[in-house]
Parts: sequence; structure tokens; C-alpha cells
Amino acid sequence: MTGAVETGKSAGPFQALRGAIGPLDEDASAMLVAASADIALVLSSDGVIRHAAFSGEDVVPSDRKAWIGKSWSQIVTTESKPKVEQLLKEFPADGAIRWREITHKGATGDDLPVRFSTMPLASSGRVLAIGRSLRAISVLQQRLIDIQRSMERDYARLRQTEARYRQLFQLAGEGVLIVEAASLKIVESNPAASALVDTPTSKLVGRMLSELFHEESKAPVERLLGAVRGGGRPDDIEIKLADHPGDYLRLAVSLFRQSGAAFFLVRLAAVKGEAIRLPTRSYAASVVERLPQAFVVTDQDRRILELNNAFLELTDLGSQEQARGQPLDRWLGRQSSDLNVIASNLREHGSVRDVLTVIRGEYGSSEPVEVTAVTVPTGELPCFGFVIEAATRRPGSNPFGGETLPRSTDQLVELVGRMPLKDIVRETADVIEKLCVQAALRATGDNRMSAAQMLGLSRQSLYAKLRRYGLADQDFSADS
Repeated sequence: MTGAVETGKSAGPFQALRGAIGPLDEDASAMLVAASADIALVLSSDGVIRHAAFSGEDVVPSDRKAWIGKSWSQIVTTESKPKVEQLLKEFPADGAIRWREITHKGATGDDLPVRFSTMPLASSGRVLAIGRSLRAISVLQQRLIDIQRSMERDYARLRQTEARYRQLFQLAGEGVLIVEAASLKIVESNPAASALVDTPTSKLVGRMLSELFHEESKAPVERLLGAVRGGGRPDDIEIKLADHPGDYLRLAVSLFRQSGAAFFLVRLAAVKGEAIRLPTRSYAASVVERLPQAFVVTDQDRRILELNNAFLELTDLGSQEQARGQPLDRWLGRQSSDLNVIASNLREHGSVRDVLTVIRGEYGSSEPVEVTAVTVPTGELPCFGFVIEAATRRPGSNPFGGETLPRSTDQLVELVGRMPLKDIVRETADVIEKLCVQAALRATGDNRMSAAQMLGLSRQSLYAKLRRYGLADQDFSADS
């Protein structure tokens, strides 16, 4: 700029204006402050507020009249008091502008976050504090956290739905094939379908659907698929298998879309020939016996009826006969109330999962475990089934899965009995603290100093929390 006066001091990018503007009268000074600030405070040298001005209703505190005559440090939160003292005492010698995030206490509990800078008024001995409201940023940060929580809840529901679908798909007695509508390749098969066509699932996936059927059945199947593709709802048909032409299957088809692609849901049921051979009880018992997790069946009084060898290893018992007829409470649970809570939930809900408790060995050892249990209320003898495995959750980890916060107080209530109260409170607080640290780092573009100020922490405290939550080496600048 022509006519700019250069000095030996550095006051940032606007240094070139020094001497070019000239002295300002009171009206011009007031307009300049109004244009650059949301809040302006004129303070005495000892920090008492003499005048206060606000740019709009959204930044006007409800108790603004009570500010006049009070010390600035009286109307801010505890963590902001040291920052106020710095702003009143530490004026940069080079004239540079230094900002501090200050949070004012609201009379109705609605705090007002403001980014302040101060400068001395040489003519009067007072101090001018210029502030820019951070309320909009705070609202955006809260929205970001709310959206993240909502996404995490939706993702958890999606995973649970997918898990249920997988379980039903695998356990269904009816044969089911998922077939790409465009290529007619089989992309999924359940065990019942594999048994019906006498082909392992690994060999079914990737094959053309037509390869399963006898030549005389291929044309009817193509007509059926064409009718379904055209929006019709044709009746089931009977077809012959290619490898077993003496066996007939009833075939039904429906169309669905997923991720922009169309798929056929092909259902198969036996008409003639051998029925599907399901695993016998002895075969299932052999599988349970070899499970790496401890498995126990009890009566409704929680006395042990059946168990596997993994339970013997957890309890240091020598044989299954030592446990049969004994109460499960003898080995499982911190105290008798643990199993009382589990049994109560089983009677009310039918099943519980991932309940944290301990299992005690015969010789005094103790180990944290997770218990998943189910009730079987029908049959000759109503019973409970328990699957017990060593707890894999590390200290300080989140019982809600990753960083997901409980969606409601109902979910917190459901944790009662699964975890001690102090663990529920501690781990919930840890999740909230980690989310706040991440939000501050994203909002400041990974500026650790600014993030610490935003959170009201010292840099040392922030770095300690970063190390605690495994965030020290992550880069949040790309998320800002």
C-alpha cells in the first residue's frame, strides 16, 4: 500500500496499515470494534468490567446487566480463570494478537464460549477485550457428535440384523440359494440346500443355477425366472436334479434388490427321494463336548445336569461326576446375586449374552469370564444352558462396542447385572471423554494446543489422554 509506514515491530499481516489510517475518533473506533467483534468489554486495569457491548441477540447473555461492575474472572468457568489472568497481564511486546477460548457461565446453565483477545488502552489505562462467539462452532461440534452416535447406532443395528439373517439362513430347514439375476450364478447357499442337491456349499457357490437341474427341467426353470423377473408371481414347480434324476424338488423363486443389483431367492424343498438328514443328538453332543468354551446345562434350580471338559478346565475339576448335581453358583459368579440376576433375565427375556462375572476354581483361583445363556422352558425338563468363556475385554475398553454410546437409559439399565456399577460409570465416562477429545482435534485441524484450550486442559493432560486412548499417532487434520 502506498504511503505505508514500516516499523521495527511485527504485528502480523496488517502491519502495513500502521501510520496509513491515522488517528481514529471515538465513533470510528466504536465502529471498528463492532465490525470485528461479537462481544466487546472495557475493563479496568484490575479486570473489573466497566462497559460491555454485544453484536446480536444470539450472543447476549441472560445476565448481561449483572456483568457491569464485576470482575471478569467472576463470570467465567473455573477452567477459564487462568486464561483471563493471562489476557489481562500478558500483552505481547510485538503487538501481535493472541487469542484465548473463554467460557462464560450462563445464569440459566447455558454457557457461552467466546474466543477473546485483549489490548491495552494507553490513553485511559484500561483494557479492551474483543471476543468472537464460538457458540456456532460448539453447536456444530455437538451435531457432529450426535451424527456420529446415530451412525454408530445404525451400524450396530445393521450388524445385528445381518447376524440374525445369517443365523436364520444357516439354520433354516428349507433349502435356500441366493442367485445373481444378471448372471444366474449362485452366490450363497445354506446347509439345507447343499444337502438337498448333495453338493458341498463351497462347490455350489460360483456355479450356474442351471447346472443343478436335469435337461428336461432347465426350460421350466428359465420360464419361471423370466416370469419372476417380469414382476409376476408364478406357482412353484417341480424339477429333477442333474446328478439325481430320480429325486424331485419343489422350486419357488422371488426377486429382491440389494446394493443396486437384483438377486433371485430360490427356495428348494424335497418332494421325492431321501429327506434331509439333520445332525443327530449324539452328533450335536460330540460337538458340544469339543467346544473350546465351557458349556453347562442346569435345571431351573441351577443344579448342573450336563457339562463339557472346557468347564472342568476352568474350575480345576478332575471329572464331570464331581460337578453333576452341584449348584452352578458354587463356581460361577462373584456372589450368589450374579446368578440370581442372570436367572431373572433368562426367565424374562429368554436369553442373555456377554454378562461379565468371574469363575472360581476348586483350589481358590479366580478368572474373569463372559457368560451367554439361554432358557429352554419346554420339554420333559425345563433347563438353562450356559456358554462360559474367558473375558477378552481389556481394562478401559468400551462395553458398548468400539466408541458407541448407549442409545438410551434403557440400554444402561440392561447392563446392570452384567457389570458392576463402578465399571458401567467408569467405562461410559471414558467413551464420552474419548469422543470429546476426537471432536476437539477434528475441529482444530489436529492443532493439539488449540484442542487442549478448547477442552480446558493443559497440553500435558491432553497428551496423556491421547496416549491413554491410542490417539497419539492419529492424524485428524484431514477430518477438519
